[in-house]
Formats: sequence, C-alpha cells, structure tokens
Amino acid sequence: MKLLVTGGGGFLGQALCKALRARGDEVQSFSRGHYPALDALGVKQIQGDLQALDAVRAAVQGCDAVIHNAAKAGAWGSYESYYQANVVGTHNVIDACKHAGIRKLVYTSTPSVTHRANHPVAGGTAEDVPYGVHFKAPYATTKQIAEVEVLAANGPDLATVALRPRLIWGVGDTQILPRLVDRARAGKLAIVGDGENLVDSTYVDNAAQAHLNALDHLDVGSACAGKAYFISNGEPRPMHTLLNDLLGAAGVAPVTRHIPFSVAYAIGAVSEWLWPVLRRPGEPPMTRFLAEQLSTTHWYSMAPATRDFGYRPQVSTEEGLARVRIAWNATR
Repeated sequence: MKLLVTGGGGFLGQALCKALRARGDEVQSFSRGHYPALDALGVKQIQGDLQALDAVRAAVQGCDAVIHNAAKAGAWGSYESYYQANVVGTHNVIDACKHAGIRKLVYTSTPSVTHRANHPVAGGTAEDVPYGVHFKAPYATTKQIAEVEVLAANGPDLATVALRPRLIWGVGDTQILPRLVDRARAGKLAIVGDGENLVDSTYVDNAAQAHLNALDHLDVGSACAGKAYFISNGEPRPMHTLLNDLLGAAGVAPVTRHIPFSVAYAIGAVSEWLWPVLRRPGEPPMTRFLAEQLSTTHWYSMAPATRDFGYRPQVSTEEGLARVRIAWNATR
C-alpha cells in the first residue's frame, strides 16, 4: 500500500512512518521541513504547506490512503494561526483525497475536542462523551471543527475515521518530557490541585499502532467509518503519579509542590493578558485551559476501538517508562 502521512517529521509522525515501513508499505511524508530520520527509513519527503491546496493535491497523487497527522498544537498562539493549520489544512486534505479518488482517510484528532471546564470524564467513549463548548484555547476549538469536517466527509467514495490519542509520550519525544524536565530542574513545576485526578496517556508506539489498526479496518461502510475513537494505554493514573513517573524516567526528582486550581487558573488568566501586552516570546507558564486540563479527571474506554478495529495497546506504561529511561540515559 502507498500512503501519505502529513506531518511525518513530527514525534507521532515519525512513529507512524516507522511502523508503516516496518511492514513494507510505501510511505511519503508531507511536511514543511526535511528530516534525516525519514530518509533513513526510506520515506519519500515532500516539502510544502497544508494551506496550499495545489501542493496537497500533488502530494496525494498515486496514494491509496492518507493519514492526516499534521497540526498546530500547543496552548498558545493566535486563533488565525491555528485555524489556518488545523481547519484550512484539513479541508485541503479532504479535498485532495476526493479529487484523487482516495478511499481511506485516517485523521489524528485529540480528546481536547470534548473538553468541558471542570467536567470529569471517567471511562467515557466517543459515543457518549459530547463535544466540548466554550473552549479557552484555539487548539481545541480548531481541532473540533476539523474533526467534524473529517467525519462529515465520510461517504460512498471516501471512508474517514478520527482517532483521539490522549497525551502521547515515549522515546523520541522532543516536546512534553524535555519541557517537564527543564521546568522541574528550574523549580518551576507544580501539581495543580491535589493531583489525584485520574488521567490517560498513550505511549507513542501504541498511538501509531492504533492508526495502523484503524487504517487496515477502514473502508466504505466499515464499522469504524465516520466515527471517532479515544486512544490510550488504557491504564489511567493519578496526574501526580504520571507526572513523577515521567520525570523519574529522566532521572529527575519527583515534584511535591502543589498549587490550588484557583491559583493556577488565575495565573493563567493573568499570563494570557500579559504575554501579548509585554510581547513575551514563547508560551506563558500557565493558561486557563492548561489549568483545567491538569486538574480534571480524563480517562476513556478502549472498548469501541477494540471492537471496531482491534486496537489493544502492546506497550504497557511500565515498559514504556523503561524504554524512555534507557533512551534518556543513552543521550546524556
């Protein structure tokens, strides 16, 4: 099978390309940059911008399926920048698939599309957890718009499915763990609330596996066509435990300092106001959306994903942490 992976140079994108190549698929990546790691995997790289429809149409030519993984993530930035990357980009991918007669589109979504302030989710599925409202972050807002469009595009000629992996981590992570480590070592990391809220997370290889499982089962009229699914390791842990387990894998002492949710939320509100006024670079240390995410119970049932496309995570959280520990030590 020949596939296009958008955002193939990113953390999950590289895991997707690696898994596809390992089973013999022909893979090409569509990204803004060029990545030596993809060259080593034998992945053809196409550089371009998802906002350019002609470039996306050219990239999908000759492909049998598309995994649309590229997105602008994060907790900070202008709404327009997120809209262009996540909504316009996704619209162009759907258009290109239809234009080229491609039959399968797997979309990487996020559980954030269902986020509701201080509304816990315990064992929910996409079948019973509604979309969120009144988002305080453009990432969640634009990913929800894009997911709705992807699922609406499912039809007699194009089968679509949306996967919502929760908090992806693992070997090769250049974002979450390094930032946690830097903040912890600087004494700038604290647990929001009591940290007892249960949360799901997903080892990166499991997230990639779920995409391949869905891809293989997806077809016009299949059980997963036109649906969304939560994806995780299926091993929810208290937030403070997960945080300190990740830090421990990097050889960093556990965080014991707590701040009340109300304080974190207030810091987020003030930071969101100050950052553009002071023209500060990068993201604020806290946002209102992040404070809500860190203090709210969020874990999900994998039963629908198992039922409809056979997803069963192969790498346990403990095994994943052991892999991270070995890889982290090897680079230090």
